Amino acid sequence: MGTILIVLGLIFVIAGGATYVLVSQELSRANVTVADDAAFLQGDTVDGPFSAYSQAQIIDKHALESTGGKTYAELDREDPLRQVAMSASFLRASLFTSVVAFGVAAMAMGVGVAMILGGIGLRARPDDARDRVAARA
Repeated sequence: MGTILIVLGLIFVIAGGATYVLVSQELSRANVTVADDAAFLQGDTVDGPFSAYSQAQIIDKHALESTGGKTYAELDREDPLRQVAMSASFLRASLFTSVVAFGVAAMAMGVGVAMILGGIGLRARPDDARDRVAARA
């Protein structure tokens, strides 16, 4: 059982790490930088969970400024600013999806490490059969 946990743990760590790197590379290829008026990480390349979150927040701020504080749902269907609000909403959703992907990848790596440690612990535990043989000797 310990060996199975170790193998599964390694799979989780590798899959989580690969996912984290893949999402980071895809974000980086978009060549987006965090806006200069963002709350944090201004000018940083959007390639990680914190920069993606920061950029999503500033997109929301800019969209609300453009629409007079109204969200997509609050704007009249004929209002030309509705397209601005919709685009901002889609961009934010995409960035938040990447933030979630980073979180799931990190969680998978953490679970993998815990499984590896549990497997090592199980393998280090004395086998009942060995205990009985040692007791007879």
